[in-house]
Amino acid sequence: MIVITAPTSQIGSQLVDDLLAANATLRLVARDIGKVPEQVRARVELVEGSHGDPSVIDRALAGADALFWLAPPAWQQTLEQAYLEFTRPAAAAIRRHAVPRVVSITALGRGTEWQDSAGPVTASIAMDDMLMASGSAFRGLAMPSFMENTARQISVMKDKGVFFGPIDPDHSLRFTATRDMATAAAQLLCDNGWQGQEDVPVLGPGDLSFNDQAAIISEVAARPMRYQQIGYDQFKQQFLDRGASESVAQGYVDMYRAKDAGIDNVAARQLENTGTTSFRHFCERVIKPALL
Repeated sequence: MIVITAPTSQIGSQLVDDLLAANATLRLVARDIGKVPEQVRARVELVEGSHGDPSVIDRALAGADALFWLAPPAWQQTLEQAYLEFTRPAAAAIRRHAVPRVVSITALGRGTEWQDSAGPVTASIAMDDMLMASGSAFRGLAMPSFMENTARQISVMKDKGVFFGPIDPDHSLRFTATRDMATAAAQLLCDNGWQGQEDVPVLGPGDLSFNDQAAIISEVAARPMRYQQIGYDQFKQQFLDRGASESVAQGYVDMYRAKDAGIDNVAARQLENTGTTSFRHFCERVIKPALL
């Protein structure tokens, strides 16, 4: 029995499809099981409720062979509440039920000079430490920035032909698609032979600057697109305007400063940790249809 948290998220929904294609036995934990597609509900066991609820996660992990863990966004809470307090009941339940294997979605940055001052990165690493303390075999799928973050600005791209961010437009960074995160998670969850505890980087096939992204979007979508750098004060205010807490807004400032300084370069790109989704492919599949 493989327990999947956040099964309707971008990563979780693709992971569920992959595992069902492999005929895995699944138990999904969802706040609203009505959001789980009907064709999926017919093939899985369902536990309704938040996986941060002690009684819900305890019920979900009874008899589990593996757990996929993803902490959901919680914009109005502090980072400690969103990551550590939310995960604490699961860590206790993992230990209580002796769950053999845990796969978590986390961030690159462990062991770097920015580990303790990078907002959500810092919180996700502390969350993983809590999960590992349960004693289960553990893999933290560590990603840089998601390609989907650029796609979140589709509306302003449509209106103004521009997207924004605080990072230098010519600074090459690493990006990963949620599609490749789901693939990596499915491979681990279908394999019951691994032991030990470690992070596993999941990198995209190439580094890109935001100017590079703008050029690819322009070419694929056949319409001019540009990237505009904004200041960190404006970047933070955008989060506050959308209802984020001070902790979350400042945390994202700290994280992006760390990314601009090189936190995502901690892992060398190798065949085994490199996904297949290029940013061009992502644009063809996601951004171009949305723009058109």
